[in-house]
Amino acid sequence: MREFLTTERIEPSKRLVVERTKDFGEIYELFNVNEASTQSDRCIQCGDPFCLNKCPLHNYIPQWLKAISEKDLEFAFKLSNEPSPFPEVMGRVCPHDRLCEGDCTLNDGHGAITIGSVETHITEEGFRQGFKPDFPGIITDKKVAVVGSGPASLSCATYLLRSGIEVTMYERSDRAGGLLTYGIPNFKLDKKIVERRVKLLQDAGLKLVLNCEVGKDISFEEITDRHDAIFIGVGATKAKKASIPGENAPNVYAAMDYLTQIQRKNFKLSYEKKFDFKDLNVVVIGGGDTAMDCLRTAKREGAKSVTCLYRRDVHNMPGSQKEYKNAMEEGVDFTFFASPKEILLDDKGNAASVEVVKTSLGAKDESGRQKMEEVKGSEFRVNADVVIMSLGFDPAVPSFLAENGIETNSWGGIIIDEATHETSTSGVYAGGDCYRGADLVVTAAYDGREAARSITKSLLK
Repeated sequence: MREFLTTERIEPSKRLVVERTKDFGEIYELFNVNEASTQSDRCIQCGDPFCLNKCPLHNYIPQWLKAISEKDLEFAFKLSNEPSPFPEVMGRVCPHDRLCEGDCTLNDGHGAITIGSVETHITEEGFRQGFKPDFPGIITDKKVAVVGSGPASLSCATYLLRSGIEVTMYERSDRAGGLLTYGIPNFKLDKKIVERRVKLLQDAGLKLVLNCEVGKDISFEEITDRHDAIFIGVGATKAKKASIPGENAPNVYAAMDYLTQIQRKNFKLSYEKKFDFKDLNVVVIGGGDTAMDCLRTAKREGAKSVTCLYRRDVHNMPGSQKEYKNAMEEGVDFTFFASPKEILLDDKGNAASVEVVKTSLGAKDESGRQKMEEVKGSEFRVNADVVIMSLGFDPAVPSFLAENGIETNSWGGIIIDEATHETSTSGVYAGGDCYRGADLVVTAAYDGREAARSITKSLLK
């Protein structure tokens, strides 16, 4: 350990841009055994590890780095899979630069350990060598229903199954995974990775009910009667609006609608052909990771041009700097300090361009972030055949919540007891984006895990 003075931080190899933009395959290569071991050997084993404390799941990062540096893969696999429901997913999609790697002590002049890539290596190599997470089988008479199958729900199911509790998962779509399946493109997360985790849970006793929307295909009261507790993890799927003229034009789309339809296309399922953007000028409004996903997807779909409009600068973008860099490499155009004011329509009522005003950053507000100020008289236009709005998401509130006494707040988030994740209705728990609003996969996984622990404690006391 502590080889940081002689060994530099290394990034995982990436496929060449000219190759990767022709398909939706993952762009990063996996670390091999020597790369993972050498990078782990840089860890200084802090007495108070910032990386562990910054991780929402409080993963045992220093411990599994030490195990990998000593080439003890089996122990590292067990350590990595204990607090995390799917570390090979987290290693791919977490914004490590803002979490564990961002707080790595070695960032102060030496470069953080490439924690995310080591995390991915541990589970992928472990699976390759035949290791599997431990599940006892269904050893209790308790039954829990999980509504939704996204990160929070999969996490909750994982920890309930580890306690031997039977879980039935209700998913309105044709595949499990939620955001992991239909919201994150294959070039970041191959869907076989998600399918493998779901299969592991099914082998452990999970009952998966697809194409079944609670409140429509089955009543909430019916699943309440069948189970001892319920976890709600339905995410946040209602796209936020910009509240500007022209945003309701037929060729202005919500980000998740676009990503979902292209993923359906990649699955070779039926999809809406209006989302074929080949040879079109595509403009994406927003600066988060979902915006980057849309931009990079449009490039792979053969768009004539792909432009991102963001009202602040690159340093204030809410998404991962890694994803911004990848988008830049792949030929996306970025226009910063640009705030959309109106989507201008042609004589047929379709969006033809975006009216934009230049902005500047002024004094800091109470949160410490600089306020955005518009520059008078600086308006300009950006031509667009298609506009994608990627401004975040709010929960789409199912009617069964109010009907069953489950309280929500002013923006539709489910109100929970933060210590237990229980809602205002006894025996009903919730977590993830339907509670937080649009957030990270890792925070959803944390909510699911903690809710499962509360449910287990309540049922098996």
